[in-house]
Amino acid sequence: MKSFLTLTFIVATSISFAQQTKTQNDSLQKTPNELKEVTITQQKKLIKVESDKTTVSVKDNPMLSTGNAFDAVKKMPGVIAAPTGGLSLNGKGVAIYIDGSPSTLSASDLENYLTSLPANAIEKVELIYNPGAAFDANASGSIINLVTSTKRLKGINASFNMNYNFNKYQKPSPQILLNGKEKNLSWQTMIGYNYIESEQKSNNGQTFTSFNPSKFLNQERLTVSTNRNFYARFGTNYRLSKRSNLLLNYNATVSNDHNVFNSLTSGSEILDYFNNGIAKTKSNNQEISLQFKTKLDTLGTTLDVIGFTNVFNRNPNVNSNAVEGSNTSFNNFANDFGLLNYYLKYDFVIPFEKWKMSVNTGGKFNTLKVNNTGRYNLNSPTTDIIDFDYTETNLAFYAEARKKIKKFNFTLGLRLEDFKVDRIGVIDDIATNINLTNLNLFPTFNVLYEITNDVNVSASYSRKIQQPSYGVLDPNGGNFDQYNQATGNLLLNPSFFDNYELRFSALQFIQLGANYTVVKDQNLFIFSAEPQELVSTQTFQQFDRFRTMSVYANFPIPLDYIFKGKEEFNKRMSNLDKMNYVFLNINYIKNVTDGANFSFDTKPVWNYAAQAQILLPWNIKSGLTYFILPANGVWEIYKITKPIQQFDISLTRDFMNKKLKVGIHAFDLFNQNEINAIVSSTNLETNFFEKNDSRVFRISLTYNFGNLKLEKEDTTIEVEKARSAGGLVK
Repeated sequence: MKSFLTLTFIVATSISFAQQTKTQNDSLQKTPNELKEVTITQQKKLIKVESDKTTVSVKDNPMLSTGNAFDAVKKMPGVIAAPTGGLSLNGKGVAIYIDGSPSTLSASDLENYLTSLPANAIEKVELIYNPGAAFDANASGSIINLVTSTKRLKGINASFNMNYNFNKYQKPSPQILLNGKEKNLSWQTMIGYNYIESEQKSNNGQTFTSFNPSKFLNQERLTVSTNRNFYARFGTNYRLSKRSNLLLNYNATVSNDHNVFNSLTSGSEILDYFNNGIAKTKSNNQEISLQFKTKLDTLGTTLDVIGFTNVFNRNPNVNSNAVEGSNTSFNNFANDFGLLNYYLKYDFVIPFEKWKMSVNTGGKFNTLKVNNTGRYNLNSPTTDIIDFDYTETNLAFYAEARKKIKKFNFTLGLRLEDFKVDRIGVIDDIATNINLTNLNLFPTFNVLYEITNDVNVSASYSRKIQQPSYGVLDPNGGNFDQYNQATGNLLLNPSFFDNYELRFSALQFIQLGANYTVVKDQNLFIFSAEPQELVSTQTFQQFDRFRTMSVYANFPIPLDYIFKGKEEFNKRMSNLDKMNYVFLNINYIKNVTDGANFSFDTKPVWNYAAQAQILLPWNIKSGLTYFILPANGVWEIYKITKPIQQFDISLTRDFMNKKLKVGIHAFDLFNQNEINAIVSSTNLETNFFEKNDSRVFRISLTYNFGNLKLEKEDTTIEVEKARSAGGLVK
């Protein structure tokens, strides 16, 4: 929900200053050494704006790098964490990619994985607004690509990191990073552990409107969680020749979570019911990839071939406890969830410098298999078993051409996607097998006009598809108690997206844009109830047509220029750490859901965010972020009834010639980040409240040792996996 763009104004001003200096130096015929003082080396690390994406550095900013990857993503410019639990980028849905590939994990599993991944493992974040044909068509609207750390130096180098988070709960996260290079082999190892205690409070006041008069239920729930996870990430890059590299990567995460919950249901014409118990979940995720990259000539013709396998398992087990002297609802269940994903893909790039043109082409074969078996015992000695099987096979080919004509840059792409999906589950206690086949072409088009070297305007169109994730199909949602249940919808169809966008960029820091998306058969998360039944069901429903209009603006306020004058401002441009600035982001989002009847008017959502860097005495650097989403806006089918807001502050300082970095941070300092919303659906209206323990204090410490001044490796260890289905945070 927060917006964030690291040192954008500073970088852009440095670019402008560098260009002016280069012009003066050329005219005076000065030596190249003088130019090195104003090169764009720092710009590449901090911010890079292109026609179809913006790249933001993470590792250089303590407000991002000391947290987890999910928190870092939520602070990107234009990213909003919706009340529904999903993410959007400038009003469009988001697919999460890691090192060039979407995650196969779905919904809460993906969020938990990103929460367990430390942000300092992330080198940069790429915000891809309208993905081209080289990306999977199954990306709905936008892509957020997390590029993990690739720093490798000669010899052996290391860093130790400790983030100690606390409120009334403890949340320590130690980590060690080792990397090095010997001859043609470079390597990197990251090992860490997260121990996170937290709590969540929720309250649903629900009115069942099919009764006459209407009946009312109020459900309160407190969950205290203890999450433990260990992660290890290993990567090697062997240089076969000056033009070829062989990369091998292995990533593993093992988790053991423990939740204690207490809930109370009360309402009209019923006795108070309690549902108290313990939920234990063990999970593990393992990824392995082998990649071959080569340059076929000096013109830039390249070939990438990669094979990848991902295995994920999760085993939640819930046991309810009786409350003496009260009515108790028993909810005992266990799940055995398994996922296997593997694929093979290639990408081939052919440049034609004579015509200022390049052609990309590639193909991919991917198979995803999911099985989830649930065993349920709700207020009865009888055990119900629900078995869900999901298989997705995807074969794809694409071609994309890029051409420059004077000040115009054109990109035209076409992607062929062949999906075969098999779903086996239970509908109304009847075993059901659903087979779907989708063979479609997905065009993309982008044109950028360079008004000047620093100002451009771009327009784009893309057609996309969103296959319903196994997470929204799976009938194993879990019965909370006799008045609440959650389940997937096995009958959902794919959604088709038409995305249009117009964007203006200036000096790589000012952005003004608008996008319009039309979705056919959109799948949205809802609360629903059957007529004359006092049971609330959390599930997904398909709507005929869903339209989103979004307008956004990002721009800086140069504090040094305003308060210190032009001379001091120009002096500080050569040292990015010595700049004071405020960066603002504004989003306007209007959703229209055809085929839905609401009890309220649909009003647009506004989101305002500000991020600042202020330099304090004794070389202390302060970072401040604030966002607010005002009340009365409607997000999908949810009306926000109270502003959602948060204020964070960070104080950091370097010691020992920058080998030691120490930070003190406070997140949601005023404890205002909570969700209050009205959810409107058939036969049911819900007043929804949710509050996490978002006010957290953090002490961060990073110590680097080894010879950090040695030459860096000029190749990258990264998992540039296939751009396949999945990874939608929803």
